[in-house]
Amino acid sequence: MGRGKIEIKRIENPTNRQVTYSKRRSGIFKKAKELTILCDAQVCLIMFSNTGKVCEYVSPSTTMKEFFDRFRRITNIDLWASQYETLQEELKTQKEINNKLKKEIRQRTGQDDLSELSLDEMRILEKNLIDSADIVRNRKNHVLNSHTETSKKRNKAQEETYKNLVRALHSQADREEQEFHFYAIPADTEGDHHRDYLSSSSSMRRLSISGGGDCENSQITFQLQPSQPNLHHAAGGGYFYSQHYA
Repeated sequence: MGRGKIEIKRIENPTNRQVTYSKRRSGIFKKAKELTILCDAQVCLIMFSNTGKVCEYVSPSTTMKEFFDRFRRITNIDLWASQYETLQEELKTQKEINNKLKKEIRQRTGQDDLSELSLDEMRILEKNLIDSADIVRNRKNHVLNSHTETSKKRNKAQEETYKNLVRALHSQADREEQEFHFYAIPADTEGDHHRDYLSSSSSMRRLSISGGGDCENSQITFQLQPSQPNLHHAAGGGYFYSQHYA
């Protein structure tokens, strides 16, 4: 018995439809390969499934581009005529715009003859030049102001650093003056001389700090002196040391 005739219509079941598509597609591609081998034919197949997946086959002796070029030559059908004309028109428009812009640049830089311009065109050109100059001037002023503000901030920071150093030097001088008042058991008979010496020594130290004196070149000597003229006969006499600057 022969096979029953199958009605050709759309398969409603999606799963069955996909299975049938895969089987029939494999069969068609198999036939295309057989035609290529058995009959030395050039075959090209392009398929799109209902999901948008593309499948293609072209004979090994040619390429897809060569196949379509050959088809265009034989049938005298230009597949790209409309696209080519559109591209040509767009290219022409862009060239005109480019030439116009180049001419405007030459006119603004004085490289082109202005005799061809009408009075209105020259007025427009003058206004454009003024506007361009204003833009450049505003940008220049902005950059200058930014640099000025940066310099002011830098100078202010340097001044603060200098003031902190001066305060630190004065504080150090005050601490040294306070520490200088601690001596070894000063004698009562030498009190006036001792106070005069402290006052003069403190003034010398402050003068040295304020005037930038060189401490490395200063020679400081300490001398231990008896607080009484005769230490052998005065029991309990104290000592004090004096500081001399050379």
